Amino acid sequence: MPDSLIAADKRHCWHPFTQMRDWCAPEHEPLVLVEGEGVLLRDSKGREYIDGNSSIWTNLHGHRHPKINAAIREQLERVAHTSFLGFTNPQAIRLAEELVALWPQDAPQPLTRVFFSDDGSTAIECAIKMAVQCCQNRGQLQRNRFLAFTHAYHGDTMGASSLGGINAFHGRFSSFHFPVTHVASMKELVARSESATPHPIFPNGIAGVVIEPLIQGAAGMRLWPAGMLAQLRAWCDLHGVFLIADEVMTGFGRTGKMFACEHEGVVPDFVACAKGLSGGYMPLAATLTTESVYEAFLGGYAEMKSFFYGHSFTGNQLGCAAALASLAIFREERVLEQLAGKIETLARCLATLKDHPNVGGVRQCGFIAGIDVVQTSGAPFDVASQTAARICLAARKHGLLTRPVTGNTLVLMPPYCISEAQIAQSVEAVRLGIGEVCG
Repeated sequence: MPDSLIAADKRHCWHPFTQMRDWCAPEHEPLVLVEGEGVLLRDSKGREYIDGNSSIWTNLHGHRHPKINAAIREQLERVAHTSFLGFTNPQAIRLAEELVALWPQDAPQPLTRVFFSDDGSTAIECAIKMAVQCCQNRGQLQRNRFLAFTHAYHGDTMGASSLGGINAFHGRFSSFHFPVTHVASMKELVARSESATPHPIFPNGIAGVVIEPLIQGAAGMRLWPAGMLAQLRAWCDLHGVFLIADEVMTGFGRTGKMFACEHEGVVPDFVACAKGLSGGYMPLAATLTTESVYEAFLGGYAEMKSFFYGHSFTGNQLGCAAALASLAIFREERVLEQLAGKIETLARCLATLKDHPNVGGVRQCGFIAGIDVVQTSGAPFDVASQTAARICLAARKHGLLTRPVTGNTLVLMPPYCISEAQIAQSVEAVRLGIGEVCG
């Protein structure tokens, strides 16, 4: 890779969630990724790494999977993209049909409708705007607030960031946000809604409750108590509140089932999907909802009930072709069945870290793992020390690429095609990285 390209990056590119002062420092050498195959990525100097966080939690089946590659090439021979506004296309139709079929159709309110967008933030944005407008269209104007959970992360567009509970991402924009109330737990939610002192918000002012089912991602891979999601579904049913499931991270097998909600037999009123939807190939998202919600938007033009929201690349044919190929891989390669053994292998390997003096905790949900790094005394590292980030840099020397979340939590979330030997290598790279940085 010519030095001139790296210099051009430092002159012109602005990277997400990155302190660009450090990135552009003369001594910093950016890692330039140029190739991938299976679970491996290769940089411009020919070094190979295990993709330990699936390219920010998106890649499911590995890089350059022949079936997804072929589907995109085949679609390119027809057309790359056509508008979904006033038109439709075969790939989007087939994908919507398959996404609906992944959810139980015998539920009291089955998911039957699919609205396509571009990424996780916009999938959530669609859900909350649909929820508010649905209430308006039904004449429930008082239902104009949302409930979300402490430490939540649901994206960075203004509506999605309204739901967030991590100050670094969302605090500075709070004066522009949707009205949102945060609670820490199901117990707090029930207590506030059943308080002897009447409150205008709980529950009649609530349009919807948003949750990352089973596990909060950016919060540090925090696990919810077993049964909590089913309790939340029951609370929403009791009070006529929409349940919005953010399956952006957890969807498409990450928890060991196709969707995290399946673990507790829950069918939400809205589901936001993205990241792994296209197998990690193309920007694509979908918001699923019920026929009851959809019907609230039907009416005469003068009533202005239509959902006035959309993206130029909604229903993109290349993205939908990739997603259809990804779903076919789940079926043909028995991905979830094969994944079960790898989840057990990951658990065994992670167990070797639990007694490390600089590991404060290890959490796992399916094929998602969070590893907290602490000082030998057990105290957390100061976020300014960037200890977890430095551990990830050290792990590169041992063939692993990953990133931390919330400062002190390392993440392992590899593609499903990883071998058991590569799982062990990944955990060992983390252990060696911790040792080099923490001594």
